[in-house]
Formats: sequence, structure tokens, C-alpha cells
Amino acid sequence: MRKRVIAHGRVQGVFFRDSTRERASEAGVGGWVRNCPDGTVEAVFEGDDSAVERMVDWMRSGPSSAWVERVDVTEEEPEGLSDFGVR
Repeated sequence: MRKRVIAHGRVQGVFFRDSTRERASEAGVGGWVRNCPDGTVEAVFEGDDSAVERMVDWMRSGPSSAWVERVDVTEEEPEGLSDFGVR
């Protein structure tokens, strides 16, 4: 399973990317996370269905210093990503 998630709100400058990387690595999910110029954080998660869903759920709140207003979630075709990185 592969999902692209875009988190809106106060999500930059609050360790969102690094926290996402740590969580994804613990969950065994591949993909990446990055800050976008419009102030959002975008992430792609690939892996086991339940692990990907847990990451999507986590993105709805993020780290304790974040304030997530909403998330946009899109399902995509998996590309076989196994490592997780910060872009």
C-alpha cells in the first residue's frame, strides 16, 4: 500500500519531518517526508497496510508541538520503497 499525505497547519519548524522519519522507521514503512513551500508537510508511506494506516493516523496530530488543521490523503500505486528519508 502507498499513501501520500499532506498535513496543513502549524507543521513546519516543529520537528515534524524528523518525528515522522523516526515513526516510519519504527513501523518499517518506506517513503519520504518534506517541507513544502506553501507551509505544508508532505509525506509518502509505503508498506504493510496496517503500518501505513498507523502513519496516516499519526500525521493527523504529528509531534506534540505541531497543530495539524487537516490532512489530505491520496492512495497511489506502490513503487517498492523500503527506506524512509527526509527530503
